[in-house]
Amino acid sequence: MNIDTCLKEGYLTRIKPNQNDLIKKEINEAEYDLEKAKESFKEEDFKWSIIKAYYVIFHISKALLFKLGYKEKRHFAMGVVLEELNKEGKLEIEYINYFKAAISSREDADYHYIYSKDNAEYIIENAEEFIERILKLIKTLK
Repeated sequence: MNIDTCLKEGYLTRIKPNQNDLIKKEINEAEYDLEKAKESFKEEDFKWSIIKAYYVIFHISKALLFKLGYKEKRHFAMGVVLEELNKEGKLEIEYINYFKAAISSREDADYHYIYSKDNAEYIIENAEEFIERILKLIKTLK
């Protein structure tokens, strides 16, 4: 699947790009969720820390989409945009892998009750790297 197909199928919609108020809101949500993921981890609530770490990646990806002029209707559509950025040489493959791992881990934790300390730690570390990289990317995009 590609961006055009996502647009055609309604998984993405076009919006005015560079909506700084929406971008800032999503960045704030990502930063908030990162702190909550870390707090949950310290409290040994590994299920919740995985879920919150996923939402770090979700919200910062949403900020990136707003920067590019898209709004997602399905979470997986963000991954399609990330993959396109990778094909364009703007985003390294590990960040697509982090996105996919976070979705999978969140679904396992939320729907199948499968979670662990090790996985929570891994997803939180990925979320920290992901937010840092996507913030840099947002700054470089026109």
